[in-house]
Amino acid sequence: MEQMADMICKELELRAEYLLNKDLETIYFGGGTPSLLKPKLIEKILNQIAKTYNSNWKEVTLEANPDDLSEDNLRSWQNLGIDRLSLGIQSFDEEVLKFYNRAHSAEESRSAIEKARKVGFEKFSLDLIYGFPQPNHELWKRDLSEAIAQNPGHISSYALTVEPKTALGNWTQKGQFQPADEDFVAEQFEILQEQTETAGYIQYEVSNFGKPDQFALHNTNYWKGVPYLGVGPSAHSFDGKNRGANPSSNSLYLKSMENGTPPFAVDNLTEDERLNEYILTGLRTLWGIDFEFIHRDFGHDLLTSKKSILSQMDSEGWLLWQDKKLSLTKSGKLLADSIAAALFV
Repeated sequence: MEQMADMICKELELRAEYLLNKDLETIYFGGGTPSLLKPKLIEKILNQIAKTYNSNWKEVTLEANPDDLSEDNLRSWQNLGIDRLSLGIQSFDEEVLKFYNRAHSAEESRSAIEKARKVGFEKFSLDLIYGFPQPNHELWKRDLSEAIAQNPGHISSYALTVEPKTALGNWTQKGQFQPADEDFVAEQFEILQEQTETAGYIQYEVSNFGKPDQFALHNTNYWKGVPYLGVGPSAHSFDGKNRGANPSSNSLYLKSMENGTPPFAVDNLTEDERLNEYILTGLRTLWGIDFEFIHRDFGHDLLTSKKSILSQMDSEGWLLWQDKKLSLTKSGKLLADSIAAALFV
């Protein structure tokens, strides 16, 4: 861990020009389990960020597992300036947690939130997974009710996805696990929308629900196309025009950094690819896409070229219009990616 923290600091220094020396608004410790890092290593990274960029951050988030939230860790994180926790709850059902191979119990999740509040943390996001195959929706409704009862300012929720070359993927291939069908998963998404709205949350992105003053600033910037720098293995970056990524291999990353060369591979995007990304990410959000902006900045008149497609989608009740800005209705959000694909150039 010490070596990894050292190399992350080195990468921050070597890639200082990536964001054109602009001040940072947000920091997000995520991807993997950063709560395993000793507080002194997190402090080392934050000190390097402050030295390289600035220290006037508006939001500093740490992803954490509930079983890592000791009182000592919580106090240390708070003293370091971390003001937001993203907790990987996933479910409050013990059997489901065992299936997901999570180290924490449902009781540890409840206790973690209580301890964090006691120390003084006010901003939380709880992660939940829906789509676990069941004969009905009772388990999911209980999970949601429990999460909402904890009164976090933010809930992120994602469908259970079977990826190849994972334990779940292997079980599915061997017939040892049968994923829920699409209709079942869609119904759970609709239950998620209904219960969070009733509880005062706003679905400001397809998978993210926040109280009016608790939207995740860091993630909102992603969806709005604000440039960001990602450091460490598997980290992705975006400079406003092109994307890039570091290798996922820890050893390859460390070896490259020890040689003084960030292993960052650039993916140069064409104008049309940038436009398609704008459409894809924009339609996932509350703010949607702006056809006048598309016409002005990308030279495409999508209102004319996609007129028949837009008309058909409108008749299905999937679209929300405000002048020449387009976002999606609740039912439209179920189909956000396919709607975006239909508007790609």
